[in-house]
Amino acid sequence: MRDLPLIKDITKPALLLAGFALLGAVALAFIFNLTKPLIEANDQLATLARLNALVPAELYDNAPAKDKLILPAADFGSAEPVTVYRARKQGQPVAALFETTAPDGYSGNIRLLVAINSDLSLAGVRVITHKETPGLGDKIEAEKNDWITRFSGKSLGSPPLAAWAVRKDGGEFDQFSGATITPRAVVNATLRVLVWAQTHYPNAFAPPPTEAAP
Repeated sequence: MRDLPLIKDITKPALLLAGFALLGAVALAFIFNLTKPLIEANDQLATLARLNALVPAELYDNAPAKDKLILPAADFGSAEPVTVYRARKQGQPVAALFETTAPDGYSGNIRLLVAINSDLSLAGVRVITHKETPGLGDKIEAEKNDWITRFSGKSLGSPPLAAWAVRKDGGEFDQFSGATITPRAVVNATLRVLVWAQTHYPNAFAPPPTEAAP
């Protein structure tokens, strides 16, 4: 019985600590639910800005950020499933924008947005996220170098398929001084999207089963 006060002394702080932990968890859940719509809205705005950087808004009349489908990563050699945003004008295809992930960057995955026009030419390519070396591999960012802007207007036939590689590999795309792996990853990922589109492009605009006419 002599240990009873000691047990009480230990139990009271433990209960207080558990109570504070519970209150903290409830507060975090409340803040998360409160800010979630704002975070989602900001993400949608960021996605729309990326899309419009490659396909100007006046060229389409739908909502590409909502008109999308998910394709298997294996079809593109992507590290993650590929999201396709569809831009249409009066129901007709204008461009398909593929969010794909090159798995073979120097420092890991490189998420890209590859936009393909309805004539199967590239509207452009942009980097979404990467972990490449500052001052070397980060030259794939349009804000730091114009290298990635040179994809615009190219296609499987221009340049020829064999030239879809960096110069070190016998292609026509420049590599960066001291950094070949990064541009090689971007060129290869872009090529894989173009190859897929050559055969499957109309499928990218097919409505999902729920939208099909009865």
